[in-house]
Amino acid sequence: MAVRDVLRMGEPVLLQKAAAVETFDTPELHALIQDLEDTMKHMNGAGIAAPQIGVSQRVVIFGQKETDSSKNPRYPDADAVPYTVLINPVLTPIGTGMEDGWEGCLSVPGMRGVVPRYTRLHYAGFDQFGHAIDRLVSGFHARVVQHECDHLDGILYPMRISDLKDFGFSDVFFPNQDFQDD
Repeated sequence: MAVRDVLRMGEPVLLQKAAAVETFDTPELHALIQDLEDTMKHMNGAGIAAPQIGVSQRVVIFGQKETDSSKNPRYPDADAVPYTVLINPVLTPIGTGMEDGWEGCLSVPGMRGVVPRYTRLHYAGFDQFGHAIDRLVSGFHARVVQHECDHLDGILYPMRISDLKDFGFSDVFFPNQDFQDD
């Protein structure tokens, strides 16, 4: 379909709670998912949420398809996350364990910050056909899901940073890495 412009922090739609998807397996939903996929791949994202391309619906995609064996250049040391379309997600932390980790965002280009996230997570929702998804995850997979689903509630990762000394420009914190998010 199309690579769409990614909205940047400050755009009002990024601060709104997105509407639930009520009808699955429609041409419009499939077109939205294709646009999200094209945009995520073009931007080397680990995931993307519909509000990031200006669509206020509870739809996120994340991970890499099995046919794509290359590492994500923005997260080269991260474990692979399976490609997932997740609609109307419900997240439930498993336990109270949290871990700090560096995050970036296509809507906050050129910046990184340390964000606390739950280490173990249960998530449920639906794929684009209305089939149920129900998973227990941990590590980077759990972090990505939390980050992307935050977008559906109008939360950007800088809002979760507990110490702003751990927030700044990627090229300052990591001068020898090219995160390709500008």
